[in-house]
Amino acid sequence: MIIDCHGHYTTAPKQLAAWREDQIAAKGQRSAMARPDGPLITDDEIRETLLGAQIPVQRERGIDLTIFSPRAAAMGQHVGDEAMSMQWSRICNDLIGRVATLFPQDYAPVCQLPQSPGCPPAHVIPELRRCVEEMGFVGCNLNPDPAGGYWTDPPMTDEWWFPVYEVLEELDVPAMIHVSGSCNPNFQYSGAHYINGDTSVFMQILDSDLFDRFPRLRLIIPHGGGAVPFHWGRYRGLAIDRNRREPAEMMGDNLFFDTCVYHQPGIDLMTGVVPVRNVLFASETFGAVRSVDPETGVPFDHTRRYIDNSPHLDAADRQAIYAGNTLRVFPRLAARLAEQDRIPA
Repeated sequence: MIIDCHGHYTTAPKQLAAWREDQIAAKGQRSAMARPDGPLITDDEIRETLLGAQIPVQRERGIDLTIFSPRAAAMGQHVGDEAMSMQWSRICNDLIGRVATLFPQDYAPVCQLPQSPGCPPAHVIPELRRCVEEMGFVGCNLNPDPAGGYWTDPPMTDEWWFPVYEVLEELDVPAMIHVSGSCNPNFQYSGAHYINGDTSVFMQILDSDLFDRFPRLRLIIPHGGGAVPFHWGRYRGLAIDRNRREPAEMMGDNLFFDTCVYHQPGIDLMTGVVPVRNVLFASETFGAVRSVDPETGVPFDHTRRYIDNSPHLDAADRQAIYAGNTLRVFPRLAARLAEQDRIPA
C-alpha cells in the first residue's frame, strides 16, 4: 500500500476562493457578504474537481490514499482577525470532510486550524476537537508563523503552544507543521517561506526538551525537512556544541520528514542521512511545483519514482516509507483503514 501523507485540495471549486475574497472585502462582517454562511458547492462539483484532476494522477502513480487538507497557501491565518480565521477554517474543513465522505477510498481528512497572530493557540482547540471527534479527521496542520512571514508569535517550543500539544497527545493525532502564504515580500511563499518555516522549527525543537515534556507528541515537518538533510552535519554539530541530543536521537518517535523533495539527488540524500523510520511518503500533488522536468520528461512532483529508484533503499525500507511509518504516525488513519478492511500486510 502507498499512502501520500501530504495532499491539499488545490483544485477546489472556484466558489471557495470567491467566498474568501468576499469575506476579506467585507472584513468579516457577515451582513456585508452575499453568502455569509459559506459558498454553495454541490457534491457533483466536488466530484468533478477531483475526478478531473487529482484523483487520476494519484491512481496513475499507484498511490492508494492521500491524507488530504485544505490548500496550505490559502489558510491565510495572517488575514483579518481571529473570527474571520475561525469561519474560514470551518468552511474549509467542512469541505474536506465532504471530500473524504465522497471518496473514502482515496482520501483521509486533515484540518487547518483557526490561528491568528497574537491569539493564544489554545483558541484553536474547539475546532481541532470538532474535526477529530465529530468528523473523523486523522490529523491537523499547525502553522508555526500565523503572521505570514513576520514570526511575531513565540517559538513552537514555548509554553504558548503547550495547550495544543496536550490535546494532540490526548486525541492521538499528529500535526504537520505547515506555514501558509507569505505577506512579507522578502519571502516567496513556496520556495522561501515554506522552507524557512520547516528549517526554523527543526532548529527550535533541536534546541529544546519539547519531546521530554510531550513524549507522545508527533510532528511532521514537510518538504523533506526543509534545509535540514543537506546540513545534517551542521545540526549534529550544533546539538553537540549545545549539549543536546543529536538529530536522529531527538527525532525518535516524535518528529518526521516527508518526501516532498522534487529530484532524485535530494531524495537520495534525505533517505541516506535521516533515519528511514522517520520518513513518510508524500508528493503534495498538485502543490508547489506542477511542471515537468525537461531533463527527465517526468513531473517534478512524481516522488514515488525517486523512492523506487533510490539505490540504498531495500524493499523493507520502501514499504516503511510508503505506508508503515505513516500508519504509526497516524493511528486514527490505521483505524480508518481497518474499518475498510484495507490495512496492509
